[in-house]
Amino acid sequence: MAASLTVTLEEVAREAKKRITLPTGRDVDVVIPKGVADGQTIRLRGLGQGAPGMDPGDALLTINIAPHERFTVEGANLRVRVPIEIEEAVLGGPMRVPTLTGAVDMTIPPLTDSGRTFRLRGKGLPTKTGHGDLLVTVEIKLPAVVDESLTEYARRRKEAKAI
Repeated sequence: MAASLTVTLEEVAREAKKRITLPTGRDVDVVIPKGVADGQTIRLRGLGQGAPGMDPGDALLTINIAPHERFTVEGANLRVRVPIEIEEAVLGGPMRVPTLTGAVDMTIPPLTDSGRTFRLRGKGLPTKTGHGDLLVTVEIKLPAVVDESLTEYARRRKEAKAI
């Protein structure tokens, strides 16, 4: 007997317990195992259907991980894009980065380019032997309101490069 269960990344990260109803009509609590991957099948011993007069077989439960609005899964690693202000990119400094278990502090160096990726070890999905990493890609966000001093600075730099 086969069934499927869709779980969130947060449930995978904390090894959540979910109540499901099997095709037999039986309700069971299932612990999402550490290191489970999208499309992986887990065996629920003795919870399947059996022929009349025989012990029930095993139920096979396929785990599907729902897409996340912020994180992309790459094996045990997670990828996230984080916007930063132009001042943060130029000057560097501390910033807050979201993880599945809460935000953490990270320091970016001065003159960080848009698209640069940083690795936060152990902040990805749990595995059987530890945790994957969180890959943080920064994206420079320009100000919504025109800043004359920034515009003038850009003009001067452009003119200096043209010479």
